Amino acid sequence: MSHSAANKGPVYFQEDGFIKLNTFLKEENPSKIFLLVDNNTHRDCLAFFSEKIEFQEAIEILEIEAGEINKNLETCSGLWNALSDLDADRKSLMINLGGGVVTDLGGFVASTFKRGISYINVPTSLLAMVDASVGGKTGVDLGNLKNQIGVINHAEMVLIDPTFLGTLPQTEMRSGLAEILKHALISSEDYWNKVTNLSGLTLEDLDGIIKESVEIKAKVVTEDPEENGLRKTLNYGHTLGHAIESYFLTHPEKTTLLHGEAIAIGMILATYLSKELQEFPEDKLKEISLKILDIYDRVEFSKEDIQKIIDLMKYDKKNSHGNINFVLLKDIGNTVIDCKVPNELIWNAFEYYQKA
Repeated sequence: MSHSAANKGPVYFQEDGFIKLNTFLKEENPSKIFLLVDNNTHRDCLAFFSEKIEFQEAIEILEIEAGEINKNLETCSGLWNALSDLDADRKSLMINLGGGVVTDLGGFVASTFKRGISYINVPTSLLAMVDASVGGKTGVDLGNLKNQIGVINHAEMVLIDPTFLGTLPQTEMRSGLAEILKHALISSEDYWNKVTNLSGLTLEDLDGIIKESVEIKAKVVTEDPEENGLRKTLNYGHTLGHAIESYFLTHPEKTTLLHGEAIAIGMILATYLSKELQEFPEDKLKEISLKILDIYDRVEFSKEDIQKIIDLMKYDKKNSHGNINFVLLKDIGNTVIDCKVPNELIWNAFEYYQKA
């Protein structure tokens, strides 16, 4: 099964993906293959992947340290130097085997080395499968500011094999689930009901949910590849969620939040704001809040925390002309982009979250 994202970067699943990958390697015959991993995917995923790939020449393994804290220009510089030292040329190929940090950073390194070499994403985390590796967004953080440096440039293909999920801790699975919940909130109530009925879900159901989430994202990206309008809806919960994630990432006294944990908070806050500004139904706000808090632990915020998080929002990539732009909902599946939100309501949203 495959999906097209903006006429490039088809997504293939399981064995079909490895067949397509090996066909691509045979037909394109890259001069060299560079396989980017982090220390976790080197240990847990490389052997399985290596058994599946068919390429006559030696493959160069490039390894980075795992974690969002390493998603920066310093790591990129090390990789650009390694590619240069290993004689990479314009016909080389980079394969990114890992979670969102590896696919975001690896895609950016490939897209900028010698003005761009081809790359393929093989996501190994649930978050990367349903979000980070699909849609052509590449990039790195600038200090504590999420994804400030990057380009939109699609992978040659994305290969999704849920077998890799067997290597993930439950916290990482929950982190990925947040993006699935987001896809549900911006798409349809039926899908929301399906993905929040966790007690009835089987591993087979998860395969189908991953495919459905990829379809939702691919459809949006195909219609709006450069994020001029519709694609902004994929940022639901992210305006505050990214600011929360950045704040916790750079304050050592705080417990670092995974991306999905921060976005889960951001979605509750955004849904409260939707009730206040877009007449989103109050009963659905309560239901969404309870469902999310049933999955993710509540996080405490002091007044100082909230003020610093609000200050960080000015760096959000959706902002323009000095305005902070939110994605809000009129109802589940009915989005409104470029919404202005007064700071007073943001404070009220945090107060609601603390008590929900």
